[in-house]
Amino acid sequence: MSGGRLQDDRGLHYGDGLFETIRFSGACAPLWDWHMQRLLLGCARLGLPAPDPAVVLRRARRLAGTHPQSVIKLILSAGSGPRGYARPLPLRPRMLAFASPFVESVPRLLHLRWCQMRLALQPALAGIKHLNRLEQVLARAEWSDTSFDEGLMLDTGEHVIAATAANLFVRKDGRWLTPPVDACGIAGVGRRWLINAVSAIEAPLDVAAVETAQACVLTNALHGPRQIGQLARRSWDVDRQVQSLQDRWRTLFSDGHPR
Repeated sequence: MSGGRLQDDRGLHYGDGLFETIRFSGACAPLWDWHMQRLLLGCARLGLPAPDPAVVLRRARRLAGTHPQSVIKLILSAGSGPRGYARPLPLRPRMLAFASPFVESVPRLLHLRWCQMRLALQPALAGIKHLNRLEQVLARAEWSDTSFDEGLMLDTGEHVIAATAANLFVRKDGRWLTPPVDACGIAGVGRRWLINAVSAIEAPLDVAAVETAQACVLTNALHGPRQIGQLARRSWDVDRQVQSLQDRWRTLFSDGHPR
């Protein structure tokens, strides 16, 4: 890992790096392996030396011990370097890790809005959690009304992709669908869990497809599946299948297996 000064860090200056946000229950992170697989994929995409997952896990567990339920944020930057876009050789990545207590969200139906900000298409960066999140930052800045829990974002081709901080699933004709993330968006760990749980398939979605769905769900690695109750002029009642999925998610973190 890198020496040097933090003020010279390429992650700070250029967004040259990756991050993972991981939920721990005690010293257990049930979805750790998937987080590491995505981090290593991101390293390969960005040409960054990959960290040793075992070393990262030991560090994360030490931090997780400060709270019964915690969130560990890992930031892997390209390390320090001189001014300019050219990377220094050899690269000496810097790993930063932070712990905060996990706060369970109150179970309720979510109120969403549509965002004006569009996600640009960039297959080379799609799926991974690189440090440049300005699209999500600007989308989230579109509202300050606390009655909204999240906003849904489209890409420049007018396909619905995700919320600012969660992936989207909809049920239509009894099947669960989720937008592909091969051109933009993040391949979320919570998304991967829910794809497996409901045998969801990837399919392009437009605004009409979302607003006419039988049920809509947001999911991320911290809170798992959460049902959308209102979006624009459409509203949904509590869905029993989603409630069952929420129960399975809670069990995952109450009976999580050490990793």
